[in-house]
Amino acid sequence: MPGSVQLTLTARVNPSAADARRGIVRVHSEVLTALGLREWDAVAITGARVTAAVVAEAGPGTPTGTALLDDITFSNAGVRENASVVVAPVQVHGATRITVSGSALATRSVDEPTLRRALLGKVISVGDAVSLLPRDLGPEFTAGAATRALAVSVGITWTNELLTVAATDPAGPVSVQTNTAVLWAGDDAGKPSSPTPPTALGFAASQPSAPARRTSGSTTTPGVTSHRSSSTTVIRPVSTLVGLDGQVARLTEWLTITLDEPEVLRTLGAAPRLGVLVTGPAGGGKATMARSVCADRRVTTIDGPTVGALEAGARLEAVRSAIADLRERGGVLLITDVDALLPAPREPAPAEPVSTLILDELRAAIADRGHTAPGDPGGTIALIATTAESVRLDSRLRDPSLCDRELIIGLPDMATRARLLGVILTDVPTEGHLDLDLIASRTPGFVAGDLAALAREAALRAAARVTGAGSEASGPHDTGAGSEASGPNDTGAGSEASGPNETPADDKPRIALRTDDLVGALEVIRPVSRMDSPEVALGSLTLDEVGDMVETKQALTEAVLWPLQHPDTFTRLGVEPPRGVLLFGPPGCGKTFVVRALAASGRLSVHTVKGAELMDKWVGSSEKAVRDLFDRARESAPSLIFLDEIDALAPRRGQSSDSGVGDRVVAALLTELDGVEPLQDVVVLGATNRPDLIDPALLRPGRLERLVFVPPPDAAARAEILRASGRNVPLADGVDLQALADDLDGYSAADCSALLREAALSAMRRDIDAATVGPADVAEARARVRPSLDAAQVENLRAYAERRVE
Repeated sequence: MPGSVQLTLTARVNPSAADARRGIVRVHSEVLTALGLREWDAVAITGARVTAAVVAEAGPGTPTGTALLDDITFSNAGVRENASVVVAPVQVHGATRITVSGSALATRSVDEPTLRRALLGKVISVGDAVSLLPRDLGPEFTAGAATRALAVSVGITWTNELLTVAATDPAGPVSVQTNTAVLWAGDDAGKPSSPTPPTALGFAASQPSAPARRTSGSTTTPGVTSHRSSSTTVIRPVSTLVGLDGQVARLTEWLTITLDEPEVLRTLGAAPRLGVLVTGPAGGGKATMARSVCADRRVTTIDGPTVGALEAGARLEAVRSAIADLRERGGVLLITDVDALLPAPREPAPAEPVSTLILDELRAAIADRGHTAPGDPGGTIALIATTAESVRLDSRLRDPSLCDRELIIGLPDMATRARLLGVILTDVPTEGHLDLDLIASRTPGFVAGDLAALAREAALRAAARVTGAGSEASGPHDTGAGSEASGPNDTGAGSEASGPNETPADDKPRIALRTDDLVGALEVIRPVSRMDSPEVALGSLTLDEVGDMVETKQALTEAVLWPLQHPDTFTRLGVEPPRGVLLFGPPGCGKTFVVRALAASGRLSVHTVKGAELMDKWVGSSEKAVRDLFDRARESAPSLIFLDEIDALAPRRGQSSDSGVGDRVVAALLTELDGVEPLQDVVVLGATNRPDLIDPALLRPGRLERLVFVPPPDAAARAEILRASGRNVPLADGVDLQALADDLDGYSAADCSALLREAALSAMRRDIDAATVGPADVAEARARVRPSLDAAQVENLRAYAERRVE
């Protein structure tokens, strides 16, 4: 995030009830552009003190120099209305653990899982006040579960509760994530615990349950919930688990044989013991599937992040308590996000001793206890553990005496995504035909949770269209105390949401979803499969809309899009499609930009990493990172692996002084590109401005065999770049982009974009309420932004291209 750009704005009270107390600051779209931010990024707000919040676009009519804050953000910044505040981008990290303090009522009534869901997606700092009102806006999971649980546990006053952030790990502004341990200060034991209400594969469409009422046999250990799942938790029917038929069938079979017919296994000389590790991306439905399959069984759930945040002795006691609850009658021990409870040791440090003790307890729990009554599981316990971070999991859990079986929930394909969208939007009022196939084709890498977030963002857009941005009228996200208003995401069993055929009251506008609402939401929602590769996202322009780089576009279309879109043609002609492409050219000439456009054109899942990020001094770590990168790409095919600065990842072997790390990484890359396991529907694209430094073995046929030169833009190309970059910039009539382009010899594509950005900032310096960018602003920017291309480097690259490119 750019740290040097900041703007001074006037703080005003946000009149929107939908934003009240949710930690959101709204600014004009031009301010977002000037700060280089997208909606739902984080910003630092500096007044009498520094705080952080989530930023979003303000509605029409909001002055450019105004920041709309809620009352809590005013307090956190230490300012009053009409005061000046400095707004700047800020880097935030996902919180591992946060501690909050609150009233006696909230501390006594709200369990940790509900507290985490209430704070999900908020950006907080130590000392901040934060409300229990869920953020409920932007690309996050539904807050319906938290809303109803809080209304039941705290009562009507829950919307007025304020908490204070006592500590965060790591320090500094952090965001609350689904795997964050959120704890009450000064009381790590004796809290009420309730099962995490399941969602339909992360759908917002499920009806959450109220916090579980403790009964005899239930536990009060933090993060551990003992219940018979069918009586305390709303479970999605197995028939609604779209795309998981195979996993459901296997898990059902394993549980039936182990728990219901153990004597059959003993007769065959096998112990009735079951340990299953369910892996897959966050939001993919791992825990939901397990709960659905175990709907008629006794289940004890351990919440990995909550229990993992306790001190070592309390962690071990929590596991023992969960096992003891199942010991007498048997059942299923479900550990969600087990990597937080049993993390992989950080080399060279050994594993924590408590991890060894926990593994011993689990091993003893699922061992054959010798019950012989047919059809009676007795004390037989089956272990199901879920993780979205299998690489961070203690490898000893995969021991044959523990989790000797694994179920993988991958990313859904296009047909499955269309079916998932159909389930999510079952009861949503629509206007016209929703083209779900179109949305499914544009959402590679999305899991069910991402699609639910997409539906929520689309609902917000539909509501804004009907009620008007900034309106105080209740919309689908206005969830006041005791509110039962159903939004587009409240579509589970018993939902009271209006269906498409239900006629609304005459005095209310009809809110309905359109296909363009879903298309617009794609600009905001980012799938979990690309969370580890933030540098490149799908571009708003497709390859066809890029005005220049004709030869480059044609080469990429043939080498990347044709193999993925027309594989039958390659089969018919008896040739193998290219496996990789190398883009090379001067810095700032559009290599990354054209990759974004390529991804948007091909509807590809993009996995991107800068070369140096995979280099690790520990033996085997870099090679493992390469393997994991290619594994993720195979799971989300059709996909594109983009290796930026590939010269740092794959330098010439034998010429580095890094203890052989670079040589081993090159070998790992060659194995993935040309090894036993084929790259089906996966294309590798490298980019560099130093192709002469790359190991030659990587550039032979069958690997990165197509070399594409991206030259500096000429005058016509610069004009196209200026027009594309200036689409959203209100230029005055006197600004001649063609004449400007003719005068920018030596400017790269990045320089041209920076020129217009600096012109817009110049206009803001001249008048913070400026409506247009004039010739004087462009002239001032021309004096500030100088060309970055090096003539000698450009000539060397041209010479290399003439030697290597046909």
